[in-house]
Amino acid sequence: MRASADAAPSRVIVLATLGAPQRRFFKGRTPTAVTDAEPEPVPTTRATLIAAEPFRSTEDADGWLEDLRKDDDATAAEVDAAVRLLNSVLRAHRAAALDPYAREVSATGALVVRVGYGSGEQVADGHFASAYELPHQAAGQTRRRAARLREALAPQERLAAILGGRDAPLAGEELLLRARADLDAERPREAALQARVALEALIAELEREGRDVGEMRDRRKAIGNAANAALLGELSDEQATAVADAVDAMDRALRHRAIGN
Repeated sequence: MRASADAAPSRVIVLATLGAPQRRFFKGRTPTAVTDAEPEPVPTTRATLIAAEPFRSTEDADGWLEDLRKDDDATAAEVDAAVRLLNSVLRAHRAAALDPYAREVSATGALVVRVGYGSGEQVADGHFASAYELPHQAAGQTRRRAARLREALAPQERLAAILGGRDAPLAGEELLLRARADLDAERPREAALQARVALEALIAELEREGRDVGEMRDRRKAIGNAANAALLGELSDEQATAVADAVDAMDRALRHRAIGN
């Protein structure tokens, strides 16, 4: 990966498919009779993100790794940065293949997260000179951010209501979640465009329910300016802050709605 065509490489990304061969859906012309729903063996994808610039010495590499082992926040930041980088690859694939169903990933969904170092050939093949495996609950701060929003917007009671036809998700909720994902992935331009549509949708939907949308209305001008700037290029720090503030305001409105306020 390079920041631009004439820039030096910043990362090397190696993707490998491991384990069971991929099952081909709808194989054959006739259905097969079964009596049990046994788990189907599935392949596992291993994504290895390698810094293009090597450590100066083994001692430097050991020091870096030891510092991470002692600092949970630094480890979480390293993992989150790696996930953002991997998702940039998946977004590029989605655009190149015009495949809307190529989804992004989170540290929460990883089977295993490992941090370590080794020679280029070693790590490309899934081996290390030295490494450690993260406990599942420490795989990234992403888990806590996602859980915070899920707890507010989709408790079991509301899920049952939606599935039972007594409630329905708002269009603005899905748009807001996309904007939040863009912010977490440090994509302020995309977040600004998503947030603008999410804001208009939520204002209309919550007003129909008789709810106070004054705080969101107050964000209209700032988020509109940010979205217009996003069409032309990068956002200023002030505009990026306005997007984050608008997303937080929508988040609060939906939290209040979820608890009946």
